Parts: sequence; C-alpha cells; structure tokens
Amino acid sequence: MEFLHSQKLTSGGNSGSSTQKYVDVEEVKDGVIILKDGSFRAVLLVSSINFDLKATEEQDSIISQYQNFLNSLDFPMQILISSRKLNIKPYMEYLKKKETQLDNELLIFQISEYQNFIKNLAEVSNIMSKFFYVVVPFHPVENIKTGFFDRLLGSANTQMSIARRRELFETYKNQLWQRVDHVTAGLGGTGVKIVLLKTEELIELLYNSYNPSTRNNSIIKDIEKVELK
Repeated sequence: MEFLHSQKLTSGGNSGSSTQKYVDVEEVKDGVIILKDGSFRAVLLVSSINFDLKATEEQDSIISQYQNFLNSLDFPMQILISSRKLNIKPYMEYLKKKETQLDNELLIFQISEYQNFIKNLAEVSNIMSKFFYVVVPFHPVENIKTGFFDRLLGSANTQMSIARRRELFETYKNQLWQRVDHVTAGLGGTGVKIVLLKTEELIELLYNSYNPSTRNNSIIKDIEKVELK
C-alpha cells in the first residue's frame, strides 16, 4: 500500500480505541512516518507555480523536466492535495500586536478598520487554502502479518535487540532519504520549491487528515519556521 493512510477510514461516534485499528500509522519519529506494515513514509511540502503565466518556452521546459523526473523514478510516489478553510486567527493576532505598538492615531484607526475588513471578508467568504504534498515511500520488509521490528528481531527487549532496532531504523531511514533527495532534485528542476516536513508538521498533517471536521482550527506550531526554501 502506497498511500499515507488507509482508504478504510470511517467516521462516526466510535471511541478513539475502537477506531485506532483503521489508522495505519504506528509511529512518527525523526521526520519519518512508520506504518503498521513496517514501511516508511517521508512527506515533502511542495509549492505551486502559475503555469499559465509562463512563456511557451518556459512551459515546454517545465513539461520536459517533469517528464524526465517521472521517467527517472523506480519507486511509487503519491501526490496529495489538501484543501483547508483559511485560518485567519494568527494573522489577526499579528495585526492586533502591531496595533498596540503604534503611536500614530491615524495608523491605529486604519489598522483597526483593516482588521474589521479582513474579519468580515472571512465570515462572508469561504476562503480556502491548498497545500501540495509528495509522499515518498520505502518498504524494508514485504511481509505485513507481524510487527516490523518483531519480524526482524523477535519480541525480546534486550539491550542488544534495542540497539539493533535503532541501527536498522537508521539504515532504512538513510535509504528513504536517498529517495527524498532524488525527488527533491527532480521536482526542483521544474521550478517548484520543496521542504521536508519534520516530526511536528507530520503529526499536524496526520491529525488534519484523520480529523477533517476540525482541521481548519489546527495550526502548525511555529509556522514561521516551516518555510519553502
């Protein structure tokens, strides 16, 4: 299975314990999503480009670069598009903070009117923001009947087995990073900007995916640090 989460996910009034079996994620660690079948996932946040505003030569170059990138892949890849209702709360708090720092009464009045305009606009309009992700998989083991590390080392929790688990995790993570570097280089040639999501952003993304009714209220902590570079 190459998807970020299961297609079997259902919603309803069940408790968290009764719905956990539908969640494929076992753990999020060091910027890696570990699924219950033992496979790994890395997630890249990708910017968009306005293709229609490009000159014909630029459009042809982008298409050619993307075609070359797809032809270079020897592993599956998932493109995920997430639409969210725009959360203006952080921006409104930013404006409020700026308003308290001003001494000019005219500027204070203008920024206050601007805040009211933004608030009213958000209330009457369903403003959506789109986020584009690329999910890069890696499968260290094909058998999914038992736990990932249990299949490799058994259920023993000795110091040696713990050290071996860590060693295997680092080995497989490095192989996943090789794929991530390949995708980053290939897509970067089309002109888009790419950033690898860290653990905290992965948790936020997963939470929003499994809780769509509340995702417009969820905010990435320290969102200023999540920049496309």
